[in-house]
Amino acid sequence: MAVNQNAVPGKGGERYVPVAERKGAESIVYFTRDLSAEGLIKIFDKVSAPLTGKIGIKQHTGEPKGPNIIPPAWTRELIKNRLPGATVLETNTFYDGDRYTTAQHRETLKINGWDDIPVDIMDEEGTAMLPVKGGKWFTEMSVGKHMLQYDSLLTLTHFKGHTMGGFGGSNKNLGIGCADGQIGKAMIHKKDGNDWGVVEEELMEKISESTKATIDFFGEHNAFINVMRNISVSCDCEGVAAEPVVTPNVGILASLDILAVDQACVDLIYALSPEDGKAMRERIETRHGHRQLSYMEELGMGSRVYRLIDLDHDEAPIQPADAVRGVVPFKLFDPRK
Repeated sequence: MAVNQNAVPGKGGERYVPVAERKGAESIVYFTRDLSAEGLIKIFDKVSAPLTGKIGIKQHTGEPKGPNIIPPAWTRELIKNRLPGATVLETNTFYDGDRYTTAQHRETLKINGWDDIPVDIMDEEGTAMLPVKGGKWFTEMSVGKHMLQYDSLLTLTHFKGHTMGGFGGSNKNLGIGCADGQIGKAMIHKKDGNDWGVVEEELMEKISESTKATIDFFGEHNAFINVMRNISVSCDCEGVAAEPVVTPNVGILASLDILAVDQACVDLIYALSPEDGKAMRERIETRHGHRQLSYMEELGMGSRVYRLIDLDHDEAPIQPADAVRGVVPFKLFDPRK
């Protein structure tokens, strides 16, 4: 499965790369401050064209009563109004918890309000191997077998921090979230007998290679949406134990370029005031999370150069610093609604 577990990880994941140092073709990233089901539908319409056939929505459905996930009601409205027949895609966890087995996972879905939304736990009936093209750690990645039944993929991500990855955007959602619970996730995380032995640049690179296997499988039938709301430095996998939210809500971003949408979200974090952005910036830098972005670029997964289009103001181009001036005050929500 692995190419070379002695491969040398890249460097520089603790450093934010400013716009002036980036090169490449310009991708389009859409932005709205409308943090609602209506806002999600509005921005979805800008990236919906590639989604045809049987459509999966890769989304983190959360640990029991986790306070920060994208509300199921938003996804319910998106499916009802734009994606009839679409299915939310998930996999079981590598850690032993409330989503470790399919039975536990199904019960957690009920607790969190997903019981009336179709959810496919992709590794429920086994795994499949997808090739990793151009990777230095893997030649293939183990994913939930059911993923191969879908024609198109909408990656719908709650952008937030992450205990090991620094930040969780579309890359982490796919790289960890499509790898199956026992084989794929172990390939990414396990090293020298330690279930969580892979860290910093090596972890970012392995996550990105896993993601590449998935987006290469769907080819031109990918779209990516990141929701910058309830941004804790903790991942949604921490559930009710997540660190308190101290970062303001920002908005929703979407693109057909996975690297551009994740880079734009990171740029928006760095455009916040020193006080508002401090927690997330520290989390990203101390975990070397910027390596997710630079390694995706090296793998040819997209561009770090983009034009941010403001859907709230006549689709005019906007700078991240101007976008965050309209941040929305943080507000808790009931994940069951």
